[in-house]
Amino acid sequence: MPPRRRVPDDPPAPARPRGDPARGEAAGTAVPLIPADGSLAALRAAAAACRACDLWERGTQTVFGEGERSADVVFVGEQPGDREDLEGHPFVGPAGKLLERAIAEAGLERRSIYITNTVKHFKWEARGKKRIHQKPNANEIRACRPWLEAELAAIRPLAVVCLGATAAQALLGKEFKVTRQRGVPFATVFAPLAMGTVHPSSILRAPDEEARRAEMEAFVEDLRRLRAALERARRGTSPRPEAAQPP
Repeated sequence: MPPRRRVPDDPPAPARPRGDPARGEAAGTAVPLIPADGSLAALRAAAAACRACDLWERGTQTVFGEGERSADVVFVGEQPGDREDLEGHPFVGPAGKLLERAIAEAGLERRSIYITNTVKHFKWEARGKKRIHQKPNANEIRACRPWLEAELAAIRPLAVVCLGATAAQALLGKEFKVTRQRGVPFATVFAPLAMGTVHPSSILRAPDEEARRAEMEAFVEDLRRLRAALERARRGTSPRPEAAQPP
C-alpha cells in the first residue's frame, strides 16, 4: 500500500482586534481551536465550540465527521443539511440514504469509510416554515477548512472523495470542474488517491425518475472506478492516477 500522507498545516491567519480566540473568533479561522493531539475525539469536542464564522448563530450544533480513524476512504460533502443539523450526524437525510445505497452498489466497504463535510454548520434561509440550504461563501469555507484538514491528518486516508463542487474546489483547487473531471482518480497532498464526483443531493434534484436513474448509475460508476483504484493501490500496483491536482 502506498504510504499515507499527512496534511500540511495552514499558516495561522492574522488576528483581528476583537473576538474570543478560544472559539476561533479572533483569527477568522478554526486554526486556534485545533487541539495539539489531533485525535478525532479531541477534534470533535473542540469543534463543538467553534465560532470562527457566523454560521454557529444559525446552526443548531456543529455537525462533525463520523467514522473510524483507520478508514481508508474519506467522503467530503459541502455542509450538513436540515436533518443533519437537528440530529447532529452527517449524511442522515435523503442525500445520505442515497449515498449509502451508492456505496453498497459500488461494492465499497462501508466500515472503511469516514464521512464529513467541508463546512460543519448548516447555512440556511427561512421560506415559510422550512429552512432552505444556502451555499457557504469563501470566508465560511476558509474558516472551517482547518477542521477538515485536521480530520484528514488524523486519518491519513488512502483516498478522498469530494462530493460536489464546493468540496472539490475546497480541496482540489478552484479550477476543478466536477462536470469535466468527475470519476478520475489522481494524487493530491491530502491522499494518494483523490476523486471528485457529484453530491448525491444533485441526483435527488433531477427533473424526473428517468433522469434520477441515469444520474444514480453515473454516480455508482464513479465509485466503482474508485474501488478499482483502491484495489490496485492495495496490491501495490500503480493506481494510474492523473497528474497531481494543486490543493
